[in-house]
Amino acid sequence: MASYRIFRMKEHVRQHFRWAPHTGGASAVKPRDFEEAGTVEARSPYEAWNALRSTENPLRIGDLLEDDAGALRVYKYVGFEEAHWALAELEAVTGSANAALAVQPAAGSG
Repeated sequence: MASYRIFRMKEHVRQHFRWAPHTGGASAVKPRDFEEAGTVEARSPYEAWNALRSTENPLRIGDLLEDDAGALRVYKYVGFEEAHWALAELEAVTGSANAALAVQPAAGSG
């Protein structure tokens, strides 16, 4: 059985997502729009959905499941579809962190 990490879409983003037209292909999702919310053991995303649907925190439209291999699935009205983290945002975050490190004065200099 696989372990799926659950990422809950933030509410202000969910409202836009709910009314956006359905698009085909993999969805690019931004890490800043989600909050990690634990894990669930299941054989498939649909089994995870079924296990969570009668709990206090069922999966909602826009939530993500990430499997052990790092593959993302976004829950949409039509079921689960492929998703991936938006690399531009990840690169911007790591790039700005690297730039900040580059401008820091070396210890003992000055």
